[in-house]
Amino acid sequence: MLQIAFIRENQEKVIKALAKRNIDAKSVVEEVVQLDENRRATQVELDNTLSESNKLSKDIGELMKAGEKSKAAILKEKTVSLKEKSKELGEKAEALATELTHKLYTLPNLPADIVPEGKTPDDNLNVFEEGAIPVLHEGAQPHWELVKKYDIIDFELGVKITGAGFPVYKGKGARLQRALINYFLDKNTAAGYNEVQVPHLVNEASGYGTGQLPDKEGQMYHSTIDDLYLIPTAEVPVTNLFRDVLLTEAELPVLYTAYTPCFRREAGSYGAHVRGLNRLHQFDKVEIVRVEHPDKSYEALDGMVEHVKDILNELKLPYRVLRLCGGDMGFTSALTYDFEVFSTAQDRWLEISSVSNFETFQANRLKLRFKDKDGKNQLAHTLNGSSLALPRVLAGILENYQTPEGIVIPEVLRPYCGFDIIN
Repeated sequence: MLQIAFIRENQEKVIKALAKRNIDAKSVVEEVVQLDENRRATQVELDNTLSESNKLSKDIGELMKAGEKSKAAILKEKTVSLKEKSKELGEKAEALATELTHKLYTLPNLPADIVPEGKTPDDNLNVFEEGAIPVLHEGAQPHWELVKKYDIIDFELGVKITGAGFPVYKGKGARLQRALINYFLDKNTAAGYNEVQVPHLVNEASGYGTGQLPDKEGQMYHSTIDDLYLIPTAEVPVTNLFRDVLLTEAELPVLYTAYTPCFRREAGSYGAHVRGLNRLHQFDKVEIVRVEHPDKSYEALDGMVEHVKDILNELKLPYRVLRLCGGDMGFTSALTYDFEVFSTAQDRWLEISSVSNFETFQANRLKLRFKDKDGKNQLAHTLNGSSLALPRVLAGILENYQTPEGIVIPEVLRPYCGFDIIN
């Protein structure tokens, strides 16, 4: 959530920055500023009323001590009206504060200066590319055919049990999935990230804390009886570990990693581009989350990008890194890099990771602060990245490593799998 003080003092800058997201925010910004002015004016009137009421109470006490009961009675009548007025002002101030908060929830984060202009994924900037695209044998197949051939993932069984987008992993498919999870966690912990296991359901406050609510409410599975949400990413519970937390500057940075299943309704997703593992309602992902000093968060973001590169280099998958344009960035992000692997069998790029800096956007919602060297409380910066999302990584491995004899396992994964080939 954007800070109201910043909006109030930088209205034109906010409007111009959100225009990079292709949002005309002028009317909303003006409304937010007006609401804030009304709230502050009401609060001043309330404070003055309470101060006057307190002064009268003190005067009444003095008059009673002096035996001037008739004068005290007159002042008591006045305090009754002041108490009624203060009650009304308090309710008005609270209502204005609530309305202001709800309006602020509708404004996305401001893009960083280096975010490119653009409206669609076609406008994203390719900043890095690595790995030769393999030449496959004649008759090479996309992963949804390969998993049937080798009986390692069953999409139909998932439909029977739950519905479309909930696959069943079998045999070497299940072992390869588990190998990837363990490999990713080992890489992350070796890089200094502390592993945590977190709940897969979160409350509403957690959803608001990281910005999934209200923006992505339609994409989240909601357990209405208990008013809990299935997590769309480990980012939500892991980052919320720091909700309402005051850190010391010496405790920064904080680095966490977690494996969780993720649940997304993906309403409206259909067509060939979402076939097989390309788009699921339940999928596994290993996440990295950082809480950083504001002066060091972009250096940390660069480090996260290099970390994901290292993993993909070890997997020997052809990949590229995109700096997302304003129109393609997530609601909470100030700057995002997307990683995509090339699927040779599908002849297309598949997104497998997003690495983002949210600056103070999430921290403001979370009330995540640190005490600086001068003893002042400051909002921290939060960052997160997929390290990695499994379905499309697995699809890339199955398709790019296929041979006429079977699917060769990447060398770095063989100690985790216990086998060299799926055949």
